[in-house]
Amino acid sequence: MRRGALIGLGNVALHGHLPGWRRRRDVEIVGGTDSRPEQRAVLTAHAPGARWYATVGELLTEASLDFVDICTPPASHAPLIRGALERGLHVLCEKPLVGALDDLAPLARLAAKTGRVLHTVHNWHHAPIVRRTAELLREGRIGRVNHVVWHTLRTRPAAVGDQRGGNWRVDPAVAGGGVLTDHGWHVFYVVQRWIGERPLSVSATLERRRHLSWSVEDTASVRVTFAEATAEILLTWASDVRRNWAEVSGTAGVLELQDDTLVLKGDGRGPDLSWPCPPAMSDGSHHPDWFDAVADQFLAEATGAAPRGENLAEASLCVALEHGARQSSREGGREVTLAGVLT
Repeated sequence: MRRGALIGLGNVALHGHLPGWRRRRDVEIVGGTDSRPEQRAVLTAHAPGARWYATVGELLTEASLDFVDICTPPASHAPLIRGALERGLHVLCEKPLVGALDDLAPLARLAAKTGRVLHTVHNWHHAPIVRRTAELLREGRIGRVNHVVWHTLRTRPAAVGDQRGGNWRVDPAVAGGGVLTDHGWHVFYVVQRWIGERPLSVSATLERRRHLSWSVEDTASVRVTFAEATAEILLTWASDVRRNWAEVSGTAGVLELQDDTLVLKGDGRGPDLSWPCPPAMSDGSHHPDWFDAVADQFLAEATGAAPRGENLAEASLCVALEHGARQSSREGGREVTLAGVLT
């Protein structure tokens, strides 16, 4: 039985992670903490056997744990990860793993030194339509992927548990950035795995199309260049509709992801094939059904049942792509060569 604790008890912890942990017979959530004292009652309601700790320091010092699950806003991730690794704990952390390129390598070295796993929640790999797309690509149904287009359209950022201080997702001191930080991370790791090679460069334009008073971007247009492929990504909180759409083009066909339906388009000599893949990618923001596979992978690494490193390498790629995209936008959209990616 692995003993874990939640750091941060907001919406994603309560409605995404905790239901997944409670479904397992090999994990017990024995503690939790949040900067808001009123979340003690919430922890008791959702995890009656878990002990409340008033601070992260108390939890890390007093609790008998194997791992922590960090579900706090992005700006707090790096110091929380460091504290947990120094305590000798495995770490599962919500995306983005870290916001600054310079934070990643020291934390990766600390994880290696302590022999502990540092794992990011890459749950979009396990969305039914993304998983089915990956299966068809492995079968060679459209040949070698050479172009991907991805649109994430939202009318606003996802709500947060406590709105009294506003939505932290549009506060750069807490979130680190806007729609690129919040949604780009998922798209980067999914697209990279579909294409199957490391990206070489990135260019981007970040804008405030509708929410002009915000200090973060509400729209990001990103182009990622690979040796034999390209990806064009549009992310926005300024849409009039909520949906996800993607098109994956290969040397022998095209896959179109229509939110909850996957369509295989061939060479025109036969009918298109389609598969329903509910729920829609744009349905909700917590995705508890996608968490089980994340937990499986994290625990497999922690127990030695699976090799370590693939997830952390993906996370480093995402950090580097966001860093490069922001640099590109500041410099008029020029192409920026990627740097700082772990291998």
